[in-house]
Amino acid sequence: MVNSLARNWWLVVLRGVLAILFGVLAFVWPAVTLLTLIVMFGVYAIVDGLVAIGTSLSRAKDSPRWWVFLVEGVINIGAGVIALLWPGLATLVLVYMIASWAVITGILEIAAAVRLRDEISNEWVLGLGGFVSIVLGVLLFLQPAAGGLAIVWIIAGYALIFGVL
Repeated sequence: MVNSLARNWWLVVLRGVLAILFGVLAFVWPAVTLLTLIVMFGVYAIVDGLVAIGTSLSRAKDSPRWWVFLVEGVINIGAGVIALLWPGLATLVLVYMIASWAVITGILEIAAAVRLRDEISNEWVLGLGGFVSIVLGVLLFLQPAAGGLAIVWIIAGYALIFGVL
């Protein structure tokens, strides 16, 4: 599994770069319309899901835990497709969709960190990313009526932190 991750290091870097790009764009244009935010999130989630699936499939022969990233990828693609198919949904629906996505992704990342702790070093980074995802999701569930600008800033900050980690 470690060899597979080393061979496909660029996929992990690509995920981080895409997350940072998404976060920077959200900070640079905080007054974007809700529709633009939905489209940005949808595209990001689909691309991130495809990268996660690519990572999982490249490790399928090397590790019995390859399916964790596969599940994460499928969930991410599902969230992205839903966002693109129904862009006119209310802000509340977007908040709950992103909150659910963040919590599920966070749980899967923490599970991966625990399962990989004997196979990789610095597994705590993956676990920390999962924790940050869960915190974002819980905050969004607790404050769904927060203004659109606050939501953009929270999501942008999350994407930057996730991308750096």
